[in-house]
Amino acid sequence: MNSSTLLIWDAEATPPKGDWKTILWRSFGDADDPDIISVPKLVEDQADALRKRYLAWIYELGATRIQDKRLLDHLELRPGFSFWWMTLLTENSYAKSNRLYDAVRLFVLEDLSNTLQPDGVIMASDDKLLASVFWHWCRNSGIAFKWKQTGLSRSQVSLKKRVYHLLPYAGQAVTWLAKYILQRWPLRRHPASSDVSSKTEITFVDYLINLDHRAFMTDKFASNYWTDLIEILNQGKIKVNWVHLYLQHEAVPTARQAHNLITRFNHNDGNGLKSHASLDGALSLLLLFSALHDYIRLGWRSLRLGKIRKCFRPSGSDLNLWPLFKRDWFDSMRGRTAMWNCLALNLFERTLSQLPRQKLGIYLQENQGWEKAFIYAWRAAGHGHLTGVVHTTVRYWDFRYFYDPQNYECTGKNDLPMPDHVALNGPMALDAYRDWGYPEDQMIEVEALRYLYLAKRNSAKAEGTDLTSVLRILVCGDILPAASRQMMRWIETAANDLPDNTCYTVKPHPAFDIKASDYPSLKLRITNAPLMELLPDCDIVFTSNITSAAVDAYCFGIPVVSVLDGNTFNMSPLRGLKGVVYITKKAELVAALLNVKQREHVAGTPYFCLDNGLPRWRKLLGLKPVEQEGLADSAS
Repeated sequence: MNSSTLLIWDAEATPPKGDWKTILWRSFGDADDPDIISVPKLVEDQADALRKRYLAWIYELGATRIQDKRLLDHLELRPGFSFWWMTLLTENSYAKSNRLYDAVRLFVLEDLSNTLQPDGVIMASDDKLLASVFWHWCRNSGIAFKWKQTGLSRSQVSLKKRVYHLLPYAGQAVTWLAKYILQRWPLRRHPASSDVSSKTEITFVDYLINLDHRAFMTDKFASNYWTDLIEILNQGKIKVNWVHLYLQHEAVPTARQAHNLITRFNHNDGNGLKSHASLDGALSLLLLFSALHDYIRLGWRSLRLGKIRKCFRPSGSDLNLWPLFKRDWFDSMRGRTAMWNCLALNLFERTLSQLPRQKLGIYLQENQGWEKAFIYAWRAAGHGHLTGVVHTTVRYWDFRYFYDPQNYECTGKNDLPMPDHVALNGPMALDAYRDWGYPEDQMIEVEALRYLYLAKRNSAKAEGTDLTSVLRILVCGDILPAASRQMMRWIETAANDLPDNTCYTVKPHPAFDIKASDYPSLKLRITNAPLMELLPDCDIVFTSNITSAAVDAYCFGIPVVSVLDGNTFNMSPLRGLKGVVYITKKAELVAALLNVKQREHVAGTPYFCLDNGLPRWRKLLGLKPVEQEGLADSAS
C-alpha cells in the first residue's frame, strides 16, 4: 500500500482498490480494515477539539482586521449593534448552512495529511465546491491533486429552486420581499401596540406554530411551547403581551387565517389579560422603505470590504474555506437572508418602541438572526429584564447554541447581543452551556414546559418495557426529507429479517409527510398522534440522529436506535448517554431490533427538570409559589 497518495472517496458506493490509502469522506466503513480511514469516525473521536477549533475560527473571522478595522465593526448597522451577529456565519444553523460538516471534516483531513505526508491526493467526488477547496489546499500545501467525478451523486434540487438561485443575490432578495409583502400584508391589522394596557409589564415572543389542538377548538391560546405556564399566567391574573412570528404551516396556511386566529384569541382570551399580535402587524410602507435603506447600506458596506475571500483562511492553516461559505456570505450581505434580517430589525424596533415599558421579556432562544435584532431593539426601547428560553434539547453538535468563549467578554463595542439570562430546561442543557463557558451567573434552570407530560408517565414504563410477543416498532420521522427516506428504506430492508407479525407505526415530522403507499411491502400505521400516546404501546423507537423525539423515548424508558449518517454531524440529543444504540449499516438495524427483548433496561440519566407546580417559572415571573400536589420535583 502506497501511503504517499490519498484517495478521498466521497460516495456511498464501495471505494475501488488501488495503490493508495483510502479516506472515506461520508461513511464509517469497516472498523477492521486498517487500510481505510473514516473521516466521520475521526470527527466523533476528536469532537471536543474540532468543535472548539471551528468556533474559534468563526470568532477570528469576525475579528479579522480589514483597513485597520474589525470585520464586525465594518458591519455596524446601529450604534453598538453589528449586523455580523445576524449573518448565517454566526448563526451556524445546520438547517440553513449545509457546509458546516465539510469545514470540520477538512480540519480532520488537514491534520491527517500532516501525519501521513502524502505526495498526491485523488478526490473522487461530484461536489464542485468541495473540489475547489481541495484544489486550493493542495496547491498551498505543495501536494499534487486530481479530481475525478464519480457520477454516483444526483442533484435533487427542483427546477424552480435552480432558476431562483441563478438570479443575482439582489434579485433573490427583492423577489423574496415582494412575495413576503403579498403574503403577510393582511397581518398589518394586528400591531403589538394596539389594545395594550399601560399596566402590561411582560412580553412573550414566540412562533405562531406548534399550537395545541385546543387553540383551534376553543379559540383560546394554547401552545405546546408554553403548555401549563399559560394557565399559571391566567391564575395569577398577569397581563401579558404575546408577539407571534408567523410561519406558514399546515394548521395555519395563510396570513389571513393567522389574522383571524389572532383576532379570536384576543376576543376569547383571559378577560383582557392577554394581548396577541403578529410581528408583521408593524408592516407599513414607511417601515419597508427603512428596511430597504438598511439593506442598501449593508450591501454597500460589504462591497467596500475588498477581497473578503482571503479572510476565510484559518490561522495556521493551508485551507481556504471561502468556496464553502461564499453563498452564506453573499446571502447574508445581499440576498434574502440580508433582506429578512433588515426587515426583522425594523419590525422589532417599531413594535417595541410602541409598547409601554416592559418589566420582563421572554422569548424562544435558538440564536437565530432575528433574535439578535430583538435583543438590540428591546434594549434600545428601554425595556427591562430579558430572558431567552431554550425550549428543546441542546445537541452537542448544534453550533447555534455555542460561541467561542471570547465572544462572551464585553468590550463595549458591537458586543454579541445576549439576554440577561438564559432559561435552561434541565441538567443536560445546564451542563452543555456550562461546559462551553457560558457565563454561570447568566444561567437559570426552569421546568421543561414541552416535556412536562413525562412526569405523568406510567411508572411501570419507567422501570422497563412491557413487552408482548409482537415486536412493536415506532419510527419517528425527521425534519430533513433525505433522512426520513433513508430510515424508511432501511426499515423496508430490515423487515425481511424480522418476524412477520412485527407492527410498524410511523410518526412523520410535521415538515415532511410519509405515505404508506410509498412502501407497499410494509403494513404501516401512519399517525400524527402525540408521543405521549404512542410511546406506551411500542417496544423500541427508531429515529434519525437529529430528531428530539429520541429524548422523549429515552425519558420514557423505551430503547432507542438512532442512525448515524456519515454525511452530517451526530446530532443526536442523546449523544454520550448509555442505553442508546447507534447504527451505521442496515445489518446493524436488524440486530438492534431483534435484540430489544433481550436488552437489560438502563436507567436514564436525568435530562429535564420536571415539576408540575412550575416553582422555577413562578419565581422567574415574580409569582408566589404554591403547594405542590402529586409528583415532587423530579428530573427525567
